[in-house]
Amino acid sequence: MTDKFFELLCDQLRRHPSALPQDIVKLCYQAAFGAEHLLADVHAARAYFDAEYDAVKPASGEPYELLSEDVCRINLAGWKSRGLPREWLFNMFLQSATPREGGEALFARYLDAVPSVLESTGCAFSFDDWRAYVDSYLESGGGAVHHSERYRKCERPAYRIVKSEFLNILPILCAAAPLAAGEGVKVIAVDGRAASGKSTAAALLAPILGAGVIHMDDFFLPPELRTAERLSEPGGNVHYERFAEQVLPHLHEKTAFSYDIFDCSRMKMGAERKVDAGEWRIVEGAYSHHPVFGNYADLRVFSDVAPDEQMRRIIARDGERMAKMFRDRWIPMEERYIEYFGIKQRADAVIGEL
Repeated sequence: MTDKFFELLCDQLRRHPSALPQDIVKLCYQAAFGAEHLLADVHAARAYFDAEYDAVKPASGEPYELLSEDVCRINLAGWKSRGLPREWLFNMFLQSATPREGGEALFARYLDAVPSVLESTGCAFSFDDWRAYVDSYLESGGGAVHHSERYRKCERPAYRIVKSEFLNILPILCAAAPLAAGEGVKVIAVDGRAASGKSTAAALLAPILGAGVIHMDDFFLPPELRTAERLSEPGGNVHYERFAEQVLPHLHEKTAFSYDIFDCSRMKMGAERKVDAGEWRIVEGAYSHHPVFGNYADLRVFSDVAPDEQMRRIIARDGERMAKMFRDRWIPMEERYIEYFGIKQRADAVIGEL
């Protein structure tokens, strides 16, 4: 058992004092397997979700509860109180309902961890109650279980299981929610520090919003433009002229469009990237908030990361040789741009850990 799971299980028992052994087994099962067992029929799952969502009244408080480092419960009442679209939550649930490797072993570890938690946390049942229920549960073949009647009556649970990685983009969703009902195409621009999670945030957001994604890395500054004068500009290390020509005019159009990709491996233009039609577009990458583009974004997001963690991620991702290039060249350029234009201060939302 990890210290994190011990901490989270204790928190669950404090939050939900009416929990009985089967509720804790359910928690362990969800923490180990996530939502993979809940989506045999998408249409039926959507109908059930809509009915439950409509019946829930908005309530203040945190919209989520962590069950493990990888899995959380999104409470419908908390989600609803923030004005977040139901479609987004259901899409998060869909994206989370995928098989997880090692679930059986993890489930067994979580079950084994419960007795030590019971010793340090007051609850509504004894160790003997726990052992009797688990023995009966395992003898009957195990599997998913329902909440106890006591838990349902006292706690009125209404939630969906999602991957906890989605919590990283919750500030973006909260900031974007007021835009959801608006007409036309909405554009989110995610700028920030190297290795801060800009691409990851865009990849998580895209299926929730049904958004097409434009990558600033596709606009690498070609060799013929990499003059000393150009590179001395704050934010000069991007082909902003081509972005302005091939992307800006189309961002708020509902039709699909394409732009050219600069292939860094060959240092020349490569294939086209198609951006699908839709009501949302995401521009992700360093320099996406460059003032030369004007105020094209409906929502500006800054992705932050502490310097030590930044270098750890770059080394893990790209190796020591590339990390040196980032440290000596790319990061100083980005930092000069961020500071010169006050990029973080101008953002509507900030994500990342510091």
